[in-house]
Amino acid sequence: MDSPYLGLPLPVLLGYIVVGAPTLLVMILGASSIIDRPLDERTVSRVVQTGVVTGLLAAVAMLAWMLLEDRRFVDIRVGNWVEVGHGDGDSYHFYIKLIFDRLSVPFVILSFVLCGTIGAFANRYLHKDRGFNRFFMLYCLFLLGMVVTSVAGTIETLFAGWELVGLGSALLVAYFHDRPAPCRNGLHVWSIYRVGDAALLIAALLLHHLSGHGDFTHLITGGPWPLGETSIGANDAFIVGLLLLIAASAKSALVPFSGWLPRAMEGPTPSSAVFYGALSVHLGAFLLLRISPLIEQSSLLAGTIVCVGLTTALFAAFSGRAQTDVKSALSFASLTQVGLIVAEIGLGFRYIALIHILGHGCFRTLQFLRAPTLLHDYRVLENLLGSKLEHSIGIWGRVFSDRTRHWLYRLAAERGYLDAILLNVFVAPFLKVFRICDGLERRWTDLLSGGPSRDSDRVLPAQSTDEL
Repeated sequence: MDSPYLGLPLPVLLGYIVVGAPTLLVMILGASSIIDRPLDERTVSRVVQTGVVTGLLAAVAMLAWMLLEDRRFVDIRVGNWVEVGHGDGDSYHFYIKLIFDRLSVPFVILSFVLCGTIGAFANRYLHKDRGFNRFFMLYCLFLLGMVVTSVAGTIETLFAGWELVGLGSALLVAYFHDRPAPCRNGLHVWSIYRVGDAALLIAALLLHHLSGHGDFTHLITGGPWPLGETSIGANDAFIVGLLLLIAASAKSALVPFSGWLPRAMEGPTPSSAVFYGALSVHLGAFLLLRISPLIEQSSLLAGTIVCVGLTTALFAAFSGRAQTDVKSALSFASLTQVGLIVAEIGLGFRYIALIHILGHGCFRTLQFLRAPTLLHDYRVLENLLGSKLEHSIGIWGRVFSDRTRHWLYRLAAERGYLDAILLNVFVAPFLKVFRICDGLERRWTDLLSGGPSRDSDRVLPAQSTDEL
């Protein structure tokens, strides 16, 4: 079926619109920012609303066409950009490929729906804010990253969208850049993302070495998602899958990378809702769903994923009970569900995990958007009752002694000391090595110059652990 306008097959045209709508948004808002001519709020709102609705309608039309034509898989290849060598085993191919199947279509529709909802909310929530145009620029960058990641047909295309999501997330965590704490927390989030990105890059290289392709259709054969199997052996599947699990853990704040999640609440409430309540926090689970046939190839990998998911769910449920602000409590509640979703993927329940993602994303978005008025509602309720709301001790208060409960509360409030463990075990040795290298370099430069070199600029530590 061809389009009567551009001579393209209808699904190809719809696929281009799905990706092209957020791309055009980034170009329009980015160009206005580069030339220092920001658009007024009403224009930004109309442009963003038009782009999101256009992309959403194209995604829904793609779903309708696939249902009417009984198609479970549509792939769109956009050129062959790089081709090195000859033969499948020794060659490297890079091309942009989009795939629409039972996994990507629901996820991209969810992205458009929730981003559109958050955009309408942020238009009023950030009214007259100095960074209004900057927020929507980063918001559109995030939307583009989510769409590209959702419909990526190659691991290189997925990595491009993965990076856009990470960049938009970290910059919006540091949105209030006139204060030091958001900037520190944004840098911390970006540093954790770098660990996951490095693991994803290494996994991409291994996939090319093992299969000769980064194309998911070559890696997973035998049918569209959730069918299919991989020809990679169990040992190789475990190594590649473990690297992808590290990437998913960093992006979705799974243990041991969960410490950055409450730091991300420094950003505005709209970005917290769409990133860490609905979409970005589920991106690691989406990656595991995409490579689920690889997980089935290795029982050890599947068991590891289940353990990581259940550990994350228990940790988040434990730490969330000691949080003193609404957004942090909701972020840990969201992480609890993400841990359960990851465990479902490890157990092989693919459709259940996908439905869990869709339902949880919508529910958690509503909770985050209600968070700013929650305290007001509590005060109204207390005024009507004439007293403070009572809190029962619960079964754990009767089981444990006061000393044990205080120790557990401290452990939960400090979020299991995961940040301190990562800093002392992983970061501190790197800093020590870097200082040794700096000292060796200074001795060498002092010897060559015949005098002492300039002292390094001192970096003052944070004044409190809350700002780290």
